[in-house]
Amino acid sequence: MKRKKYEDISCNNCQLTHLSVFKHLTQDELDVLNFEKGCNHYKRGNIIFHEGNKGNGVYCIYKGVVKLYKTGIDGREQIIRFAKDGDIIGFRSVLSNESACSTAKAINDVSLCFIPAKTFYTLVQDNRNFSLNLIQLSCKELGEANKFILDLAQKNVRERLAEVLLLLDETFGRDKDNVLQINLTREEIANIVGTATESTIRLLSEFKKDKLIELNGRNIKILKMKELQRISDVY
Repeated sequence: MKRKKYEDISCNNCQLTHLSVFKHLTQDELDVLNFEKGCNHYKRGNIIFHEGNKGNGVYCIYKGVVKLYKTGIDGREQIIRFAKDGDIIGFRSVLSNESACSTAKAINDVSLCFIPAKTFYTLVQDNRNFSLNLIQLSCKELGEANKFILDLAQKNVRERLAEVLLLLDETFGRDKDNVLQINLTREEIANIVGTATESTIRLLSEFKKDKLIELNGRNIKILKMKELQRISDVY
């Protein structure tokens, strides 16, 4: 794993603190967190933690995007979700004292803070609002996982691809030209949809032909949002 020490990121000055679960911490708790955490930088493609490994801490993303995925018996990735600025990852395995249920990989250059498990446990035990927010976050992720399983079982590939495009729009947004602000390979998109890369390439071409989207390399421009919603049955 290639990583390097990143410049110190102060929790007191971090604008993301008030947008994350850490907004519930007291000043004293923030000071302790700031002292005990470590900050690192991962290049695109670097693994942050592996599925099956014991979690020894929690990661808070300062900048960049991380994909979390499981690996099938055939070696194929199934992307579960993405984490971005202000999100925390790895906390489920720490709290449950279990091995990581997924692998986390940087899909662009990522800067993040590592919080040792012992420090995280102390915050959970001592701060009721922090603990409650973690429970809510866990329930939200469980609900998304249940929806994902239902979609795989009941929706065809075309419907799932349309829904994935909507999900990427909801998660990362679009620029002023309606281009999704996330660049994924065709294989990565296929690994979210749960299908072969060839099928994803073919369906993206069909969406382009139907003038639902425009394609320019990895850039995807949304042209007809309502039509994508109709196809995906998401309203």
